[in-house]
Amino acid sequence: MLLLSSIVIGQNCQLKFTGKVIDFHNGEPIVGATIHVKTLDTYTTSDINGVFNIEQLCKGPLVLIVSHVSCETKTISVELTKNMNEIVYLEHHVEALETVVLKGQQDSHKALTAQKAVLKQSTIEANSSESLGTVLKQLGGITSINTGNKIVKPVINGLHSSRITIMNNNVRMEEQEWGMEHAPNIDINSAQSIAVIKGSSALAYSGDAIGGIVILKPKQFIKKDTLFGKTIAGFQSNGLAYNITSALTKNFESGWFANAVAGYKQNGDLRAPDYYLNNTGARSIASSLLGGYKSFEKGFEAYISYVDNTIGILSASHIGNTADLVNAINSDVPMMSDGFSGSIEAPKQEVSHLLAKINAYKRFSAFGKLDVQYDYQNNHRLEFDIRRGDDKDKPAVDLKLQTHSLKSDVTIDKLENYTIHFGLSGRYQDNFANPDTEVRRLIPDYERYDFGAYAIVKSELSETLSADLGIRYDYNYVDAFKYYRTNSWEEKNYDLDFSDIIIEDLGTQLLANPKFTFHNISVSTGLLYHLNTTNTLSFNYGLSSRPPNPSELFSDGLHHSAARIEVGDLRIDKEIANRFGLTYKLDTNNLSFNIDTYANFIDNFIYLRPTGEDSTIRGSFPVWEYFQTDAQLFGADLNIDYQISEPWKFTTSLSYVYGKNIKDDLAIIDIPSFRTNSALTFYYKKWKDLNVSLAHEFVDKQVRYPNYNFEAYIATTDSYELVDISTPPGAYNLFNMSADATFALSKTVDFNLMIGVQNIFDTTYREYLNRLRYFADDTGRNITVQVKFNY
Repeated sequence: MLLLSSIVIGQNCQLKFTGKVIDFHNGEPIVGATIHVKTLDTYTTSDINGVFNIEQLCKGPLVLIVSHVSCETKTISVELTKNMNEIVYLEHHVEALETVVLKGQQDSHKALTAQKAVLKQSTIEANSSESLGTVLKQLGGITSINTGNKIVKPVINGLHSSRITIMNNNVRMEEQEWGMEHAPNIDINSAQSIAVIKGSSALAYSGDAIGGIVILKPKQFIKKDTLFGKTIAGFQSNGLAYNITSALTKNFESGWFANAVAGYKQNGDLRAPDYYLNNTGARSIASSLLGGYKSFEKGFEAYISYVDNTIGILSASHIGNTADLVNAINSDVPMMSDGFSGSIEAPKQEVSHLLAKINAYKRFSAFGKLDVQYDYQNNHRLEFDIRRGDDKDKPAVDLKLQTHSLKSDVTIDKLENYTIHFGLSGRYQDNFANPDTEVRRLIPDYERYDFGAYAIVKSELSETLSADLGIRYDYNYVDAFKYYRTNSWEEKNYDLDFSDIIIEDLGTQLLANPKFTFHNISVSTGLLYHLNTTNTLSFNYGLSSRPPNPSELFSDGLHHSAARIEVGDLRIDKEIANRFGLTYKLDTNNLSFNIDTYANFIDNFIYLRPTGEDSTIRGSFPVWEYFQTDAQLFGADLNIDYQISEPWKFTTSLSYVYGKNIKDDLAIIDIPSFRTNSALTFYYKKWKDLNVSLAHEFVDKQVRYPNYNFEAYIATTDSYELVDISTPPGAYNLFNMSADATFALSKTVDFNLMIGVQNIFDTTYREYLNRLRYFADDTGRNITVQVKFNY
C-alpha cells in the first residue's frame, strides 16, 4: 500500500478576475451589464460603477461573454495565471449607428440641413444600361447636358461640369470633366445608392461644388457568413444595344468582406424617328474589386476600379466650315444619314479611368473616429478627328491626368447633443498633353497642388430643432507651360499684362509659364425644424468659391469633338456663390410632399458663348470664348408621392430654373427649361411582385435665352448669312412604360424580368441642352428587355 501511494496537492482556485464595463462612446460606466463566465457556466452583473468581480477561479483558460441591452456583445478570452483586472468597452449606441447606416446611407455627407435626393438600388438596377447623367434625371431638379445620347453630364439646378463634384466610393473623381462633351467615367452598377446634394453644403467633400455633389455609395457589408451575387443582362432595340453586368459578394462573420463587379455595354448607331444617327455607337468596359475588414473599433478597405469607354460622335456634327453649320441648322435632316452600322469611327472619344484607393479607420474610446485615405487616379482621354493618310489613326487630343490624394477625417461623437467633424486633405495633379498628336494642344501641360481643411458642427438644440455649421479653406496652385501664337497673344493684350511669364520667344510662338494661386473660403449653415411628426422645415445657406479650371484659363484652339474653336482667358478669376435654400416636407401614410426652393447669387460667373467664326487648315469653325459676369439663379423643385390605394401610386416632380446675366441684362445660356415627370404605378406583391408603370415627361420650350447669333461669310454664295445657334427647339411630350415581375427559381435563386418602352409614340423632338440639336433629332422609340438573377 505504501509503495502504491502518492502525494496529491489540491489546485489553487483562489484567483480573481475583476473588471469594469465602460461605454466606448462616451466613457461612462455601464450599469447592469451581464457577464457570462462561459468556462464555468456562471453569471454576474456590473454594479453602479460598472465594476464586476469573479472569485475562486482556477488557473487556465477563461472565457467571458459581456453583454448589455443595445450594446454589441463582446467575448474575452484569457489564460489565467494570476489575479487580473481589465476594462471592457461596449458601444452603447451601436444599434442606433447601424440604423443610420441601413436607413439612410445618404446621411453620411455630413450636411444635416442640405437639400438632397437619393436613388435607391432598385432604380439603379432597373437602369443598368444607362450612364450616370441619364439615371440621375429621375430626381427632381436634376437634368442633363448632352452631346448626343451617350455623352451625358448631370445638371443640378442649372449648373454643371466643374461646378459639380462627383464622389465615387469616397473618392473625388478627377477627370477632364470641364468640357460639355466630357462625361463622367463611372459605372453605376458598382453603387448601391446615389445621393445628390444640391449646393455646396457637404463641405467634408468639397468647397467648390457650387452646383452640388453626387455621392455614389458602394454596398454595405454585414458581419455574417454569406455568399451572394446578381447578374443583369439587357437588350435595347434602338441601336441593337446589349449589356451585361455581374456582382459577387462574400461576407465573413469575422468582419472580412470582398466584392467584385464586372460589366460590358455596347450599341450600334442609334435611330431618330425618321433616320439613323450615324456613328453614334458606343462601347464600355467596367470592373471593380473591393475588399477589407470591418469591426466597430477598426477596419480598412482597398478598392480598385477601371472604366474604358469608346464613344462615337454623330458624323453629321463634324462640320467642315461655317457654311456646313448654316446648312445643318436650316435642314430638317442630318447632312449625312446612311443605314445602320455597328462600327465606331472617327470622330470618336476613347477614355479610360483607373481609380485605386486604400483607407483605414480607428475608433477611440470616449472620443470618436479617425479615418485616413490615399487614392490614385489616372484619366486618359483620346479624341479622334477625321484625318487622312498616315495620321488616320492618330488622335487629335491626347491628355493624361494623374492625381494623388491624401486625406484624414475625424469625427467626435462623445458629446451628448453635438457631433464634430474636421479633416485635412492634400492633392497633387499632373496633366500631360502629348505633342505627338501634331495638332495644336487645346489644354497645356500643368501641375496642380491643392490643400483643404474643414470643420463641421452638428447640434440637436432640442427635440424639434437641429442645426449645423461648417467652414472650409482650400488652397489651389497651378503651374502650367503653354505655347501661344504671337498674334493671338497681342490681340488679347497679354503682352501688357503677362509679359513677365514669357520664358521663350520663338518668333511666331511664345512659350509662357502662367502660375496661379487661389485662396478659397466656404461656409455652410442651416436649421432643421420638425413642426410636428409629419411636417419639417429646413433652411440652408452656403458660401462657396470655385477657381477657374484649365479649360477656362488656357483653351486656345480647335476642340475637335465639339467642332468649335474654344478660347480661354488668363484674366478669369474665381467664382463666388451665395446660395440660400428653403425646404418644406410633408410625410404621412399616403402622401409625401417635398418642395426645395433656392436662390443662388454668383459673382464672376464663368460661361462659354459664341462670338463669331475663324478659319483653320480644317476649315471655318464657330469661335466660343469664356467670359465672366455676375449671375442670379432662382428656382424650385417639387416632388409628390401619393399612394392612391393598396396597389396604385402616383408620383410627379416639377422643376424650374430662372437664370439671369446681371451685367449684360440677359438670360444665362444653357439653362434647363421648365419640365415635369409623372408616373402612375401598379404594384401587387401577390402576383409575383408585379410592378407596372406608365410615365410621362413634359419639357417646355426655353423662352428665356440669350441671343448670340452672328453673321458669317459664306464663300459659296458670296454673302453673309445668319448663324442661328441660339434659338431653342420647341416643347415636347414623351411617354414611357415599364413592367417587371419576380419569379422564385429555388430557395436561393430568383429571376426578375423587365420589359420597357421609352418614347412609346416615336415622337420627334430636339432637346435644348443637347449640343447636337443643331444637326439631328433626338432618339426615337426604344424597347428594352432586361433579366436579373439574384443568387
